Amino acid sequence: MSKRDYYEVLGVGKDADANDIKRAYRKLAMKYHPDRNPDDTAAADNFREVTEAYEVLTDDTKRARYDQYGHAGVDDQMQDFWGRGGAQDSHAFRDFGDMFGDVFGDMFGGGGRRAARGADLRYNLSMTLEEAASGREVELKIPRHESCGTCRGSGAKPGTNPVPCSTCGGHGQVQMQQGFFAVRRPCPTCQGAGTRIDSPCTDCSGAGRKKVTKNLKIKVPAGVYEGAQVRVTGEGEAGPHGSQTGDLYVVINLKEHKIFEREGADLHCTMPVTFPQATLGAEVDAPTLDGKVKIKIPAGTEGGRVFRLRGHGVLDVRAGSQKGDLYVRIQIAVPKKMSARQKDLLREFANETGDDVYPERSSFLGKVKDVWEDLSKEVK
Repeated sequence: MSKRDYYEVLGVGKDADANDIKRAYRKLAMKYHPDRNPDDTAAADNFREVTEAYEVLTDDTKRARYDQYGHAGVDDQMQDFWGRGGAQDSHAFRDFGDMFGDVFGDMFGGGGRRAARGADLRYNLSMTLEEAASGREVELKIPRHESCGTCRGSGAKPGTNPVPCSTCGGHGQVQMQQGFFAVRRPCPTCQGAGTRIDSPCTDCSGAGRKKVTKNLKIKVPAGVYEGAQVRVTGEGEAGPHGSQTGDLYVVINLKEHKIFEREGADLHCTMPVTFPQATLGAEVDAPTLDGKVKIKIPAGTEGGRVFRLRGHGVLDVRAGSQKGDLYVRIQIAVPKKMSARQKDLLREFANETGDDVYPERSSFLGKVKDVWEDLSKEVK
């Protein structure tokens, strides 16, 4: 079967630069990698095809020969690439290890055993808007595993030592043949530790870790936002057998505020003013996180108008050290209760402007009086 064009395989044009080719290879290699497609021969063939294309198109000499002569210019080299184990030392697989080492681990016989790392922990912290704006120090109680002090995390009884795992010979990895290349995986016997424990520590039962509740003080910086994560290095779970400890991630959850809504570093609120204040103008107190400030309401201000108060927003850790702004939206407050005098004045105003309003309602006694006067007129 004839080979496909290498540029077509990677989905790039013939003028693609090294970065374009690398991005295309990363996407396709992740898609077709045998670890993600076990026992899928088609995926293995596709992975081989994209790797071969990448090997040629990222080597200036090979690419020049391919551009001039096609597959005939590089076929001999690529047969050596696959046939004599050259793939394992190629820049294609070295680049693959750089791209995906944390995802797939050590591959193709390269690298040694890496100690397992402790798990990261997540803690949800609820804060008010005021607390998030100014920052605060909080004390947390974190349930977690810590390294056993008796055996110093080894899991072995003091005075004894772990012995090399007989399955992997102490390497922590076993090699498996998958398709056309070898893959290293964590040893199923020792779970990647490379050792076994014959005399376990009595305090931790050989686990090397103990369950504790840690009291921890952390500083939450000013300007954190909903969903922000504060990373505390080394305060996660202890790693197995004395290996590296994971990290703690404190996730910020902001409580809903009664007045303000936050958008990045800016705050928004709605402020009611009376009809006379909006009509005639006034100086009123506007709420801010730092207290009240005076703002001038010009005469003739309509409902919905927005006033911007610079620097009265909040900090945003994503945007630097400058505070945002506060946007105050005006709402005309309609009184629910009015005195008779106030109603008369308002009706007088409505008459002057030609606005139709409901007439004043007559009292019950007034209605009785009107009926009596009408009856009296009929009798006469």
